[in-house]
Amino acid sequence: MHSEKVVENNKSQYEALRLAKLMHYEILNTTAEYTFDRISHLAAGIFDAAGAGICFEGNASLFQKSIVGHPLVNPKLPLCNNVNVVTEGGSSIITAPLLTPEGYLLGVIYVSTVETIAPTEIQTKMLNLLAEMVMDKLESRMAMRNAFRAYDDRLHVLIHDLKNPMTTISLQSELMGRIPAIDDKAVLIAGKINSQSKKMVDSLNEILIPAKKAATGYKPEKAQIDLKEVLESVKLNFDLQLKNKGQSISINIYEPLLIFGDVNKLTVIFSQLVDNAIKFSPLGTEIKITHQSTATELTIAINDKGVGLTNEDLENTFIKFAPLSAAPTQKESSNGLGLITAGAFIDMHKGKLWAESDGKGLGATFYVKLPIR
Repeated sequence: MHSEKVVENNKSQYEALRLAKLMHYEILNTTAEYTFDRISHLAAGIFDAAGAGICFEGNASLFQKSIVGHPLVNPKLPLCNNVNVVTEGGSSIITAPLLTPEGYLLGVIYVSTVETIAPTEIQTKMLNLLAEMVMDKLESRMAMRNAFRAYDDRLHVLIHDLKNPMTTISLQSELMGRIPAIDDKAVLIAGKINSQSKKMVDSLNEILIPAKKAATGYKPEKAQIDLKEVLESVKLNFDLQLKNKGQSISINIYEPLLIFGDVNKLTVIFSQLVDNAIKFSPLGTEIKITHQSTATELTIAINDKGVGLTNEDLENTFIKFAPLSAAPTQKESSNGLGLITAGAFIDMHKGKLWAESDGKGLGATFYVKLPIR
């Protein structure tokens, strides 16, 4: 009885994490897109099939992102982690799984035929490749969106910080113009300063209006949090990805790390860094997370035994789209935007991000320094 309860709890945890990953991709209930329809057309062509499509399994139903050719009579598709063939009533449905880098099954790409067929090895391989293309598209799209959002947020914070002194200049110049003993020339200059500073404040407010209307605020919503709990949560989210590569993460932190920060943005920061360490580390290796702290600052170090970085890599690591000599150890997709997003969010916390490595094949350590308040 106890073992059944453990299995059920594990299933519930997996489903919660799977749905969270699906929501992260922002794909459910979106309109048709040419890129996904093109992939479906390729799938149909490989099998000379009557129909093809791409669908994702939500909380209670399947969402069909792409449909080409004949729609399915029965939209309920078999979901499994391998290519699957279902034959019924003289027709066949062949599916390939849409798996995240962590191993969560989000949906399938499928083809439907009007006669029963047995897919060849080449057809099976091609359908799997198309499924990988779908996931690569989702990954690259979200990486780009997150990077742009992070940069927008950082820009808006800088604008907000700039607005405060400009407002002070406007008020001080207005008061200066009201001093009884001031001469006319000084009054004129104060008036011009007041007028121009007000225009600049208005312009800055115009830039901030769309950000204020957004569902998520651009400013870090700081509260006291335990950074150790954030790191434990991030580790849990990568459980499947770690198992797939036989890797482990040791968090060598033995007391609460209380800090004032935005828990969502900090989660993104450390998720990107852990994801990076997993991708660029060989099978069966350990990733170590340690910390150092002072009265005012806290530094988290994420060390891996991976492919390492050259001196040139270290100079280019945080530059968008800069070519690096390092490559993921299992040919995982990597566009470099994760580190850019992390860096932008760290800037918003008035922190610092940097990397160190002794060279190729000698691993790397990424450091995040954050003010405690």
